[in-house]
Amino acid sequence: MSIYALKVGPEHQHERLDVYLTQVLTDIPSRSFIKKLLEAGCVHVNGRHVKAHYKVRLADEVAVKIPKDILEPSTVVAEDIPLDIFYEDEVLLIIDKPCGMMVHPAPGHYSHTLVNALLFHCRQLSDLNTPLRPGIVHRLDKETSGLMVVAKDNQTHAQLASQFQRRKVNKKYVALVEGEVEFDEGVIDVPLGRHPVCRELRDVRYDDAAKKSVTTYRVVCRRQGITLISLFPSTGRTHQLRVHMKHLGHPILGDGQYGRKNNFPRLALHAQSLGFQHPGRKYYIEFSCCTPKEFLEAVGALAP
Repeated sequence: MSIYALKVGPEHQHERLDVYLTQVLTDIPSRSFIKKLLEAGCVHVNGRHVKAHYKVRLADEVAVKIPKDILEPSTVVAEDIPLDIFYEDEVLLIIDKPCGMMVHPAPGHYSHTLVNALLFHCRQLSDLNTPLRPGIVHRLDKETSGLMVVAKDNQTHAQLASQFQRRKVNKKYVALVEGEVEFDEGVIDVPLGRHPVCRELRDVRYDDAAKKSVTTYRVVCRRQGITLISLFPSTGRTHQLRVHMKHLGHPILGDGQYGRKNNFPRLALHAQSLGFQHPGRKYYIEFSCCTPKEFLEAVGALAP
């Protein structure tokens, strides 16, 4: 059984309970699945069972219990979904994941994910993770686009995972952020932990549970209140880049959780470059893709 303990923050008060849960339980994006949980009595607010139309209030304590029998399917189905394969060899793939695609199945959302597509494309994927995550060494948020590495066998998976854990993987992201960032480059070195009220979010924290988090940034260009910026995370915390840019006073455009959702058509964050030692060939390789067209148009670097 999976258990979520939530506390309603000011940005969500007066929302319908089903709408609130769809927004804060990011691994459960399906509203129909939320409805199923509510009807099954798996959701309680302040210790009481309430209906979907209940309007949540500030500091309401919401408990969600998801029984295992509805949490995971017995199998994940292969689906013929087009993949943007950036590179492929006998042991790994580099995928350019589109914005809006979930990496792996999650409760209430077992289809149209990257894993569903990979199962159709590949004869074999590593199985070191749960059955819901074959081949998945690392992940990107659903709304983040860009490069990911996928492992075809367990040895490759283990070696890649070790490089991520030891911070030997070089990662570069590109983002559009609010405002014109003052300095051309800098380092954001502030620890992150769970948000004290919205436990599904992250925040700058200085308690014992906070984890060291470091991001280097470099401004690409500034125009009319927007900055196109390159981001180089040396740690890999959940939502690190989104929280660090908010902390700097320049939240990423289109970020409904840490900024404003309606100031760009999508979350303006893209994993542009990925470099690591090839597990089989033992030499360093690096892959880089183009900055999304809509990012360049926003700063006038490309004619719309």
